[in-house]
Amino acid sequence: MAHGSPPRGRRAAVIGAGSFGTAVAVLLARAGLRTSLQARNEEQVRRLVSERENADYLPGVALPRELRLEPVQSGLDRADYVFLAVPSSSLPDLLHGPLQQLGEQAAVVSLAKGLVPPAGTAPTAELSVRFGARRVGCVGGPAHAHEMVQEGAALVAASGDEELAGALAAIFTAAGVVCEQSNDPLGVELAGAAKNAAALAAGATEAQGFNAAGAAAGHIFAEVWRFAEAQGARPESMIGLAGTGDLVATALAPRSRNRWAGELLSQGVPASEIPARIGQAVEALDSVPLLGRALEAAGVQAPVTTGLVRLISGDLPLEQWVSLVRTTTPPPARWRRSLLGGRSPRRGGRWLDRLRAWLGRALGRSGRRA
Repeated sequence: MAHGSPPRGRRAAVIGAGSFGTAVAVLLARAGLRTSLQARNEEQVRRLVSERENADYLPGVALPRELRLEPVQSGLDRADYVFLAVPSSSLPDLLHGPLQQLGEQAAVVSLAKGLVPPAGTAPTAELSVRFGARRVGCVGGPAHAHEMVQEGAALVAASGDEELAGALAAIFTAAGVVCEQSNDPLGVELAGAAKNAAALAAGATEAQGFNAAGAAAGHIFAEVWRFAEAQGARPESMIGLAGTGDLVATALAPRSRNRWAGELLSQGVPASEIPARIGQAVEALDSVPLLGRALEAAGVQAPVTTGLVRLISGDLPLEQWVSLVRTTTPPPARWRRSLLGGRSPRRGGRWLDRLRAWLGRALGRSGRRA
């Protein structure tokens, strides 16, 4: 049941008819927005119109009668909100294609949890160059597509513009979804990228032991956090719904795409064959190499993320990857003076240690249930 009142008389377009894009379009329609779901080609549109269901990506979820189904570029000049539900690697093509049609006031909202090539830029940073930061936002948080439309989710709507973040949160709240506001889009996006990389690493390592899987995820989260902090992101973005909340949801889901991709990597399946095996794009397979490049350019020590890059490319055997995870010691915490005159560790190190321990236990429970 919908709650609250979103902005009235607004139009929204969702570009990308995969599982998450379809789920977001359903929620927007429920919230009362005049919404179009834009698919990549006419054939996909015809199937969606005929079946009123996205059988390939979101089976069992009826598409609302009022949800329009169109090919990409249809009516984008009239949209007030444009949600980008495509892999972040596709963003440059959108910027040079369909997004050129946007009106001067339209807000652009990234739903991706990856980075933009070639430099590993956060999507909102790339979009802000073109549209200005006040028109740009992103959505993060634990939001498995099926569960989101049937049971609910816990999202984070982030933008440097408070009015836009509030409007996005109001829309999702009106659709019956809990939605937190944030003014840290960079932190939310890097938390999502870290989550995907950590879930992939945990999946690749789980067969070697739950402690190893937890350590792999914790190491990568810590490495990305050191990078995010240097870029000006805030710790609550990594700790909260967009970071650890989303990571836990992904790590516990046996068939989350990124965890599943990690499991296939550990079985010797080449990365190039994994999307076809899973039936959908796996953002981490593209974003982890970009993440590794960004961390290296920033001078961040990231041996486990770098090792995961090599595991994806096939340059590092699984046994060496596991050994790297088990033997890597993070750099020592920086210390600050306490009120008593002694030295106390930075608070960030404590929650990362707790996260590593919790992940090991959580993955263990998940394995026992399977």
